[in-house]
Amino acid sequence: MDSNLLIIAIAFATLVAGALVYLFLKQRRELKQAQQPGAVNTKEDGATRQLQLQAYERLILLVDRIALPNLIQRVAQPELSAREMQSLLIHTIRQEFEHNITQQIYVSAEAWDAVRNYKEQNLLIINQISSFLPPEATGFDLNKHLLDLLVQNPKASLQNIVSDALSYEAKKVM
Repeated sequence: MDSNLLIIAIAFATLVAGALVYLFLKQRRELKQAQQPGAVNTKEDGATRQLQLQAYERLILLVDRIALPNLIQRVAQPELSAREMQSLLIHTIRQEFEHNITQQIYVSAEAWDAVRNYKEQNLLIINQISSFLPPEATGFDLNKHLLDLLVQNPKASLQNIVSDALSYEAKKVM
């Protein structure tokens, strides 16, 4: 029963994030069609464009760094309990996100929302899986359950969707 609730929660989070990405891409496509081509670029426009591209690049890197398989591989410590590992994973995700928070200035609101929702989805998955583990579970147990979930349900992670949306936005800036 508990695993069904977890799957429902993850599916709901995935659907919400997917809907946001769809709306984001739809709005961007409509905006691009409404714009008039042929604007002359100035030095200032070039500098702004470069900052925007760097921001998208950093956000794609952030999405990759907080992807659960990559995160687990990078911070796994076998001697930790499940609760300690949960705290370490959450702390690392938040730290990575806070390190890149200023990038929101240079990207669209929809792109930033997609990144923020991806971060929240990963935190939700970690907390949900942790809540189902017994108190004596190890950090290895938590990591195994997290990776098993992603293997059994690849759509539980929005990493590819968010990365593709960011890449699409970056290509429009070029």
